[in-house]
Amino acid sequence: MAVPTPTLAELADRMAILDCSARYMRGQDRLDAAVQKSAFHPGATVDYGFYVGTAEDFVDFAQALLARYPSTWHMIGQSLISIQGDEASGEVYFHAWHRRMADDAPQDLQISGRYIDRYARRDGAWAIVHRSELVDWTRTDAAADDWLQRTPNALRGGRGGDDASQRDTRIDKGLSDAAR
Repeated sequence: MAVPTPTLAELADRMAILDCSARYMRGQDRLDAAVQKSAFHPGATVDYGFYVGTAEDFVDFAQALLARYPSTWHMIGQSLISIQGDEASGEVYFHAWHRRMADDAPQDLQISGRYIDRYARRDGAWAIVHRSELVDWTRTDAAADDWLQRTPNALRGGRGGDDASQRDTRIDKGLSDAAR
């Protein structure tokens, strides 16, 4: 089956849509609610099963929850995006790692799944209008950080403004005005 060659405009739309997921993940890991909220249009909704409501309220909930963890790391995987004019739908794979404390011992919680999204272009900007999270698998293990313990001078990521990426204004230029 021949696949049509996308136009430059279609590729630009696809990248703008994928940037929504990148901002969402960055906002979570850096504990930056404004960046995470910028992935959504006003009035957007979410359905995570355990949380159903507005995207704005969900981000506040998620930021408070993730702040309890010493660190998190979210990765976007393959993404299928279907664009129809000013609306689009997509399936975005993700893998998330969370360092947490349980019984005074560090644990690593991993969650993998997919986001099922609906997007819209409003006033020329793409953003999520509805996101559902489907969890495909989870795993919890005792933390194993011996390399980090043996390499104390390794540059480490940070959160809440304490990360090198948050101090580099060149990175932030790519974020939407809604996040600033």
